[in-house]
Amino acid sequence: MTKLLPLLALLFSFNVMAELRATGDLGIVIEREDGNALIINTTEHKRLAKIEKLGDLSHASVVFSRDQRYAYVFGRDGGLTKIDMLQDAVDKRIIQAGNSIGGAISQDGKLIAVSNYTPGGVKVFSADTLELVADIPSNYGEGLRSKVVGLVDAPGQRFVFSLFDAGEIWMADFKNPKTPVIKKFPNIGKQPYDALMSPDGHYYIAGLFGEPGLALLDLWNTDAGVKHILSDYGKDDEKLPVYKMPHLEGWAIAGDYVFAPAIGQHKVLVIDKNTWELHDTIPVAGQPVFVMARPDARQIWVNFAFPDNNQLQVIDVKDLTLHKTLSPGKGVLHMEFTPRGEQVWVALRDDNQLVVYDTETLQVITRLPANKPNGIFFSSRAHKIGL
Repeated sequence: MTKLLPLLALLFSFNVMAELRATGDLGIVIEREDGNALIINTTEHKRLAKIEKLGDLSHASVVFSRDQRYAYVFGRDGGLTKIDMLQDAVDKRIIQAGNSIGGAISQDGKLIAVSNYTPGGVKVFSADTLELVADIPSNYGEGLRSKVVGLVDAPGQRFVFSLFDAGEIWMADFKNPKTPVIKKFPNIGKQPYDALMSPDGHYYIAGLFGEPGLALLDLWNTDAGVKHILSDYGKDDEKLPVYKMPHLEGWAIAGDYVFAPAIGQHKVLVIDKNTWELHDTIPVAGQPVFVMARPDARQIWVNFAFPDNNQLQVIDVKDLTLHKTLSPGKGVLHMEFTPRGEQVWVALRDDNQLVVYDTETLQVITRLPANKPNGIFFSSRAHKIGL
């Protein structure tokens, strides 16, 4: 028996090795109606596990720990869930507010921030334990609290976010988590509805729903305040019904240009990043929702609000022209590129499918089943600013 022990130990070690799973090609797909999250392998195009009963995921978003082991899911019902993607299990879960709209992870990976509609404000938690670290109420006016949107991480251990009702941008410095320093930028424009951080962490841009234009904050020179850009664009255009608000997180920054959806218009705006003036507009099939750049910035992929949400269009950045129109299926909601951009995954809510495209040939590689999928989030986001 003694002689068999080394052999048994060796066999056991092989079994343990077979259970190992790398984290760099994992991802989370949200099944919105069931309140579930699928853990997927992006290289092998596999569903690995389903994490169930995560609450209202109708507007869910996800960030990842630095080691890419944990996914933090932000639910619309105020739920914050920490998923262990190696154990296929919920590590921790709390209900931190009544109505929330996304979150962010700090530069050092130690803090999780959540933006809340009800009650308005930002709460910050330990990424390890989900214990509350700071509560920042979005107070303004006479006893009012604003809905908070556009929360992103920023270099310097900061979070930046917008106050929809107050028309303000706030920046919270968490170098000392026990005493965060808040800097407020008032009068940025009416109803900032979402925002994005440039990939290099230099600029924070908030879209304005209540008036034309965008609010631009230069994080390298915050003393200069917020600059209003594109104020004249669209102010004389016919106001069309907005079927779905564009998502600024999906804005594309490619080379010297920013590609952005025109609210309520069938256009993509091309903005010169050096002057922050409108360079061009590109007519597209419908009202854009996500306008996303392939990682090498050569292509821009666009999806649309109803009734054109069965289409995708691909823009060639080289000459700013429409390259291809695709018809992947019904209810295109979200897209996510693999880390180096050779493939893009697309959520088809009404077809209960995920479809994977080769971004060079624009051909379908495979389709996977998913029940009413909306958000797709890959673990490579762990190493990107503002995501």
